[in-house]
Amino acid sequence: MAPDPWLSTYDATCHIAQEIAEKIQQRNQCERNGESTTKLTVTIRALLQNLKEKITLLRELLLRAVSTHQITQLEGDRRQNLLDDLVTRERLLQASYKNDGTEPDLIRSSLMTKTANRVVSNPWFFEESEETRALGFDDLRQQQQKIIQEQDAGLDALSSIISRQKQMGQEIGNELDEQNEIIDDLANLVENTDERLYNQTRRVKMVDKKSTSCGENSV
Repeated sequence: MAPDPWLSTYDATCHIAQEIAEKIQQRNQCERNGESTTKLTVTIRALLQNLKEKITLLRELLLRAVSTHQITQLEGDRRQNLLDDLVTRERLLQASYKNDGTEPDLIRSSLMTKTANRVVSNPWFFEESEETRALGFDDLRQQQQKIIQEQDAGLDALSSIISRQKQMGQEIGNELDEQNEIIDDLANLVENTDERLYNQTRRVKMVDKKSTSCGENSV
């Protein structure tokens, strides 16, 4: 299965944000130690520009995926929330970069997350739901594909129902056409019968009239 371009780009973007936070921490430490920070500053500036470009790319990929129905609306909303978190993180990193010598608690908390007596890097910078927190990218892709497959199955079932209804409608239409033909035939038959009855009635009246005339003449 080909990797999802949005998820892979998001993964790379989170790692860039993580690297920026680490570089800012290093720069601030150098500032406190009276060391040169020129190289770190240049690196941070380049990384921030890269982060901005990656976020723009994520917006475009998400818009394309949603507009072409490559992902479900639920997945689109989830990705939009992740993207919003990244945008917030990018603004915080920009503010921290411009504020030399400071190290906000938010940056420090972004760098490290304590879990079960150990400290691990936290490149995600957002609070996930309980449902997706334990899932990796492959698991998320599989979950997304499962949702899409279920949606496709539902659409196939709906299509089948519509197809059967269309067929029933056609059959009903054909039956109505046949009944209309029968009604037309009956109407023609009744019209012909009325005409024959009218003609027979005329003949009977003519015969009766002639009979009456002959009786009067004989008298």
